[in-house]
Amino acid sequence: MSALIILFHLIVFTIDAVSLVYDIGYIDIGHAGFGGKFKFLTIWNICLQTLYYGLSLLKDLTEEEAGPAGQARRSTLHRWRDSFLTIIAFPVGSFVVMTFWALYAIDRELVYPKRLDGIIPPWLNHTLHTTVLPFLLIEKSLIYHQHPKKHVGILGSCGLALIYLAWILFIAYYDNFWVYPVLEVLAAHERAVFIFVCLLFFASLYILGESITTFNWRKELRVLRVVQISRNKKD
Repeated sequence: MSALIILFHLIVFTIDAVSLVYDIGYIDIGHAGFGGKFKFLTIWNICLQTLYYGLSLLKDLTEEEAGPAGQARRSTLHRWRDSFLTIIAFPVGSFVVMTFWALYAIDRELVYPKRLDGIIPPWLNHTLHTTVLPFLLIEKSLIYHQHPKKHVGILGSCGLALIYLAWILFIAYYDNFWVYPVLEVLAAHERAVFIFVCLLFFASLYILGESITTFNWRKELRVLRVVQISRNKKD
């Protein structure tokens, strides 16, 4: 299993790193104003995904996976890896994929204007907006990640979302440029509702990630609970 995990992390890290370098170095979509490409959540996300899988690869090469039963002896690197996935990588990655394709289905001009088809190659579009979520789901099935307390995880995920929202609102104020056309066409009160809904969605994605982990590892967690109950009775 460890060899499979290492191979998976190496492949995904390579795909994400190549996509990030290619996008930043070779794709010019005509928005070179304040913030550059780091105005876009897609770029934030691919940076975060690359960092996560790089961190995971480092963890693979230095430590064995502990599984649910070994969480009490997690190293600092192990804790960082788990927190990064549960609070940041999974909610942000899921948000990017789901919202991109949902808005694309409604009106692609809101998120991915047709003119970009001649600028961004299809493979890059999919590594940025599609494969992220399947990779995360495979990750959750291969490795058990310990989630923090629910309120800590939700506050962490929503906190990151607020930082990004503050960033794009500042860009709109400073540079008179709306990163996402959908925000420009909304009235002020509609924009506030949209932002609130996005925060609720982020919170729900954290809970979804926690639920997927519990479901994927339910047998191991059930066995662990039985063992703990037995130990408590003996004590």
